[in-house]
Formats: sequence, structure tokens, C-alpha cells
Amino acid sequence: MHMTSAPHLLTEDRPEFDRLLDEALRTAHERPELASLGERLNAEQLRTMALDASALLTAAAAAEYDHYVKIRGELREETATTPATASDDDPGGSGAGVSAVVAVLAPVLAGTAMLIFLLVGYILKMIEPEPAFAETMLTAGWLFGALTAAAILFAAIGLLVTAIRNSSTEVTVNVAETVPDEVSRAREAWRHALLERGIMPFLRDALADPSAGGGFPAPRRQPRRIPQLGYTPPDFTSPGGTGGQSPRPGYTPPDFTSPDFGGPEHEPE
Repeated sequence: MHMTSAPHLLTEDRPEFDRLLDEALRTAHERPELASLGERLNAEQLRTMALDASALLTAAAAAEYDHYVKIRGELREETATTPATASDDDPGGSGAGVSAVVAVLAPVLAGTAMLIFLLVGYILKMIEPEPAFAETMLTAGWLFGALTAAAILFAAIGLLVTAIRNSSTEVTVNVAETVPDEVSRAREAWRHALLERGIMPFLRDALADPSAGGGFPAPRRQPRRIPQLGYTPPDFTSPGGTGGQSPRPGYTPPDFTSPDFGGPEHEPE
């Protein structure tokens, strides 16, 4: 699962943080201070801890990053406002366009004419008696065939020269504009500061004391609590208890008398 790292960095620079972190973990065996990697914490655990603290790690190189972003933005604005070196009104550009059209159309037209003249010429030679201009048609057809071959050769040479010239120009522009020395130096300064002042100290401290999380506060897990239901059980007391809050209801047995005694109004006979 991919984790979002360095939330205050620009989106285009976040993968660079991940690459530096992976490189530091991959080459940890070359640094004595990271020799204990794998004893208490492995590389994946360290990576997860570093990603959780990425905002604090990148803050260690905030000055270098701000400078890098500033000069990179200035370069992009300058490139966007610089007019193109070639335009449609440029005579050189127009000449190159006409030459390209001629180089493409000439072989097509010459080849079409060759096929027409040769086809008509051979058809006329099959007629009895053979017309006098049949040979002329064949000669013209073969002439256009030679022109077709020459046009194809010149077109191929012209396209090859144009491709070589354009490719050399594109390489020069890419090297000069996309990777200037100033931006490259600023980027390397930010990478070095991020690695030496942010990532490496964090990994070193985390290996020295895993519970401290490299000097950064680790998120605490909240204990699970059983929710209190809205129900209160009745207060039961033992039969022998007094309770002291409500008197127990009294009980009076019924007054039974013998059949021979029915009261003063019913005397036995």
C-alpha cells in the first residue's frame, strides 16, 4: 500500500523523498551508525516510521527546498515567456516547408506519369498495325521512371539531413533548458540536506531507541473502552437484609375458625 509522504512538499517532489528514504535504507550497511538495522527494527518498520514523521524530516531541509522551488519556478516562467526561435513568417522556415513538400510530391508525380506512359505504350504496341507514337510513349515512360528514382534519392537525402539537424538542435535545447546548472545545484543541495539532516538522524535515533521513534513523538493508541449501556440493574438484597430504604410489605394470614364456632350471632342449637 502506498503511503502519502511529506505532505508539505509539492506533489512533483514527494517521490524524491521516497527515493532518498529507500536509498538510505538500502545502503544502511555502509554506515556504521546504522549497523544495528535488523536487530530490533527492520527496514520496513523504519520506513513506516519515517513516512509517519515525513513532515518533520523535510522541515530539516526547508531552507534548501524553498531555494530550489524558487529558482525552478523562475526558470519555468522565463521559459514560458520566451518566444520561439522559429515562426511561420521566417523565410528559412517557409523554404524548408516548400522543400519538404516538393521532396514528397516529386516522386509521387513522376511515378504516376511513368506508369501511365508505360501502360499506354505497351497497349499501343499490341495493336496491329502498331502506331508510330507507341515507342515515344514507352520512351517517355522510362524517362519518368528515371526521374522517379532520382526524386526518391534526393528526397531521402533531404529528409536525412533535416532529421540530423533537428535532432542535434533538440538535444542542445533540452540540455540547456531542462537541466541548468543552477537548478541542478539547488536540487542536489536540498537532497543532501534532507538526507544528512533529516532522514539519517531519524534512522540513527530510531535504531538507538525504538520506543522514542527517533526523537519524534509516536502516535499513541487509544485504549479500547466498553461502552456503558443505558441500563441500570435493579438493586437486589438478600432475604435477610433490611435494605433500610423501603419497608418490606407486611403479611397477615386469614382468620380461620372451626366449623363449630360461627360467632355470637350463630350459636349452636
